[in-house]
Amino acid sequence: MAIKPYHYEPLTDFSVPENRKAMEEALREVRSQFGLSYPLVIGADRIDTEKKIVSVNPSNPQQVIGSVSKADTSHIDMALETGWKAFAEWKKVPGPMRARYLYKAAAIMRRRKLFLSALEVYEAGKTWTEAEADVAEAIDFLEYYGRQMERLSEPVPLIPLEDEEDRAFYVPLGVGAIIPPWNFPLAILTGMTSAAIVTGNCVILKPASATPIIGAHFAEIMREAGLPSGVLNFVPGDGGTIGDYIVTHPLTRFISFTGSREVGLRINHLAAQVSPGQKWIKRVIAEMGGKDAILVDETADLDAAAEGIVTSAFGFQGQKCSACSRAIIVDDVYDLLLSKIVERTKKLRVGPAENLNNNMGPVIDEKAYEKIFGYIQWGKENAKLQTGGTTLDGDGYFIPPTIFSDVAPGSKLEQEEVFGPVLAVIRAKDWSDALKIANDTEYGLTGSVYTARRERIEQAADEFEVGNLYINRKCTGAIVGAHPFGGFNMSGTDSKTGSPDYLLLFMQMKVVAERF
Repeated sequence: MAIKPYHYEPLTDFSVPENRKAMEEALREVRSQFGLSYPLVIGADRIDTEKKIVSVNPSNPQQVIGSVSKADTSHIDMALETGWKAFAEWKKVPGPMRARYLYKAAAIMRRRKLFLSALEVYEAGKTWTEAEADVAEAIDFLEYYGRQMERLSEPVPLIPLEDEEDRAFYVPLGVGAIIPPWNFPLAILTGMTSAAIVTGNCVILKPASATPIIGAHFAEIMREAGLPSGVLNFVPGDGGTIGDYIVTHPLTRFISFTGSREVGLRINHLAAQVSPGQKWIKRVIAEMGGKDAILVDETADLDAAAEGIVTSAFGFQGQKCSACSRAIIVDDVYDLLLSKIVERTKKLRVGPAENLNNNMGPVIDEKAYEKIFGYIQWGKENAKLQTGGTTLDGDGYFIPPTIFSDVAPGSKLEQEEVFGPVLAVIRAKDWSDALKIANDTEYGLTGSVYTARRERIEQAADEFEVGNLYINRKCTGAIVGAHPFGGFNMSGTDSKTGSPDYLLLFMQMKVVAERF
């Protein structure tokens, strides 16, 4: 049977009154469920614990979204043992049949798209459009990875030998840990988890502590899709309590992580150490940070460049690993383009994410708020503040879009990942200098170039050291199946999510040669 073509999920147009009304109803439905508590899920058991992780609305931290039970190390032992028992049967399920569970989950998620989007508005502080795009991407991962598993279930082409039948096929690794981030609380969580599951593995899922409620709803969707007990075990908990324990546990076969450079490197270090009773080299799939740059030369369309920079820098409050945190502009057009960027930025409205008229919501929590303002204070002392840099009235963690110009190459603000709405604008002498500055970082995730010159496009394609390079467009917004996503250097293992290769990271090839 031919594999059904994949098409990415269309986005909702909230300028249409009926769509706005439907989203407003979804927001009311989510509010009606505030304060609910969600259990651990280990096998067929739902486990309530005394200790909880409380999720709050970053637009209004006094507003409790809900709570989840908090796992301890004994629950991790239980979840891993349960996962290995389930693995004995799950690995035998044919790949195309495992893909059907993903398609069923995608259908459920599609029916609940606006509810899930509304939940992200409240729990993650995403604006309507950012939240709905995140849910659409989650659906894309389910549909895309299901089809890739169908493809990988076909025989592997081999060179035929006389008097011998040779076969090669992919087998799952076992039971692994899924540790997703809070910034794409459904899309990345869904992609990481579904890739491991559809390839025949069982998982323990530890959602980000800032956004555990959306993770609980995902686990419920997979249960409704009919996923057998024990394939997905939902174990929220403090990273300090269970994080290292999961990574070093001898029953953990692989770790799939998306998050900060510091945590990713720690996971990689700990996973490389062999624990007593461990019989494999643990596989680590890590997506980490970025210090992404948009380069603009003197031939570029400056209005398009300004729009791309502002959108990339301040979408979801700059809390994307792909966000533009550096605008590197050649001297000839530096002042003119800077004025265009500042002009557009000053028009952005900041406020509660549930208000459709706001372009930006809050940053995720108080810790992020304080960290970002630390960088802003440094910028005030070492660069030129163009806009922002202040606090806003209200109870939420709101930071206005902030732009610093005359940022020195190699300085703190130009080198370190801020993960917030702060843009460093850097003056380059010319195109060659701009490319040199762009590459002078330990990260290598995304980048963008605005130019009209073909030879510079080709040079950037060859020399700009990023995993995802965009030409004459913004550096955020990768589409599953169209833009395989992952970075070089300290940005991670370049696992390329949403690509034909991604599922291979959760499998290994076995070869059987039979002599006649």
